[in-house]
Amino acid sequence: MAILFSRSFFFFLLGPLFPLLVAGLAGGVGEKLNDSMRRPQLGVAMAAPDLDAALRAQTALASQLGDGVPPMLVLKRLAPGETFDPRAALTQGGHADVAAVLTGTLAHPVLTGTKEQIADWAGPVSLVAAAAVHGVPGPAPQVALQSTASSGASEHKGQMMTAQAAQTLLFLLTMLLAGMVLSNLVEEKGNKVIEILAAAIPMDAVFFGKLFAMLGISFVGIAVWGGAAGLFTLATGGSFAALPAPAVGWSALVALGVLYFAMAYLLLGSVFLAIGSLAATVREVQTLSMPATMMQLVVFFLATYAMTQPGSPAEIFAIVFPFSSPFAMLARAAQEPGLGQHVLAIGWQALCVLVMVRAGSKLFRKRVMKSGPASLKRRGLFAWARRART
Repeated sequence: MAILFSRSFFFFLLGPLFPLLVAGLAGGVGEKLNDSMRRPQLGVAMAAPDLDAALRAQTALASQLGDGVPPMLVLKRLAPGETFDPRAALTQGGHADVAAVLTGTLAHPVLTGTKEQIADWAGPVSLVAAAAVHGVPGPAPQVALQSTASSGASEHKGQMMTAQAAQTLLFLLTMLLAGMVLSNLVEEKGNKVIEILAAAIPMDAVFFGKLFAMLGISFVGIAVWGGAAGLFTLATGGSFAALPAPAVGWSALVALGVLYFAMAYLLLGSVFLAIGSLAATVREVQTLSMPATMMQLVVFFLATYAMTQPGSPAEIFAIVFPFSSPFAMLARAAQEPGLGQHVLAIGWQALCVLVMVRAGSKLFRKRVMKSGPASLKRRGLFAWARRART
C-alpha cells in the first residue's frame, strides 16, 4: 500500500500519457505532410494529334482503373519537326509534381524519369498508348458482386494482424515495465539492508520476492491503463468486436496474454535483477539499461520473424528459446487453435524462470555477498597464509 499510494507510483501511472502525447503530435505532423504531398504527374510533350489522343485515352481508362493510370500534365504541344528535352524538363524544375516525361509518338513512346518511377509507369503508359492508337474499348459490363462474411485468405490475414498486435502490445508492456528491475537492489546494497535480508532469508527468496512484487505493481499499472483505454474506446463509440478474432477466441487469448506477460516479465526480470544486483551505483544501472533494451529488441524481432514462418526451424527455435517463447507462443495462439501446446510452453518458461533466478542469486552471493564456495576457499587460503606468517 505504501508503494501504490506514493507519489512516484502516480507518476508511473501517468508515464504512458507522454508517449501517447508525442505519438499524437507526430501523427498530426505526419498527416499534414501527407496532405502537402500531391500525387505525382506524368508530363507529356508530343505532337498535337498524339497528345490529344493520349489525353482522351487516359481520361477513359482512368474512369475504370482509377489511380492505376497516372494523371497527365501537358508540358508542350510540339510543332512538326520540333524537339523536346525531357531530361532538362525534369532537372531544371518548374514542374515540381512531374515525376516522369512521355515523349516520342504513340507508336513508339519514350518514358524518361527515375528508374523506379518509369518501371512502375511502363505498363500503364503502354496501355494508354495502345488505347489511343486502337481505340478505347467499349463500355465495360457491370460486374455483379456477391460478398461473403469471410474467406480463408481474409481469415488468415486477420489472425496475422491480431497476432502482430498482441506481440507488439506484449513487447511494449514488457519493455516499459521490466526495466525497472535493473535498479531494484541498488538501494538495499547502499544502505546495507541486503545484509539483513541475506541473514534472515535465502537469497533465492529475496530475488523471487522482488520479481513477484514488481510483477504485481506492473499488473496494477496495466489494469489502470487497460481500464482507461476501454472506457475511452466505449466513450468514443468504438468496439473491440471489430478486431479480427484469434484462433483460440478472445477470452482464451486475453488469459494467455496475462500468463505470457507474467512469464516474459519474470524471464527478463530475472536476468535484469541478476545484472542490476552487480551494479554498485545508479550510474552503472543507467549504463546497463541500453544493452538491456537492445536485448529486448533482438528478442522481439526474432519472435516477429518466427511468426511469419509457421512450422519453420526459426519458429521452433523462437518457441524453445526462453526469452522469445512468450512472444512466439502468444502469436501462435492467435493463429493456431488448441491450448495443450500453451500448457507445455508455460511449464517450460516457469522452469527457466526457476533456473535463472537460482543462478542469479548464486552469482549475487559469490560476487557481491562474497559467501559462495569459491570465496570461502579463498578466505581459507588467506587465513592459512596469515597463520604461517605469524
